[in-house]
Amino acid sequence: MLQDFKLVKSIVMSEMLKGILAVSGQSGLYKLISQAKSSIIVESLKDGKRMPAYATSRISALEDISIFTEEGDVKLIDVFKNIFEKENGGQAISHKSSGNELKKYFEGILPDYDKDRVYVSDIKKVYMWYNLLLEKDVFKFDEEEATEESKEADA
Repeated sequence: MLQDFKLVKSIVMSEMLKGILAVSGQSGLYKLISQAKSSIIVESLKDGKRMPAYATSRISALEDISIFTEEGDVKLIDVFKNIFEKENGGQAISHKSSGNELKKYFEGILPDYDKDRVYVSDIKKVYMWYNLLLEKDVFKFDEEEATEESKEADA
């Protein structure tokens, strides 16, 4: 029963990032709008501008991204949740902070992250994406916890 609940919780959390993409060579995040013949149409979360993203671009769905740790991988949504809890639903450190500050803050969020395979540039993206998604009100961690508590009370 507990395993089923954890699976449902994981699926619900992944749904928050569904359709949100990172496009190589482009800053920011994009929302999938539609598919064209040889591309997809994406809309910037930052300014709402639409553009085609071609098959030659490296496109990553945020729900599929994980961070390397010493023990395995941690889904990006779990890292975002850790930041959300640490900041009580507020903004994270600026992605423009120094590399040492970014790493120190990241250790507080994910203490066992793989320091050899996770670069400062990756950490910057995590903070930049988190702050943008928070600004766009994508995270629904509070609603998820309320649902969790009501299920536990029913059990």
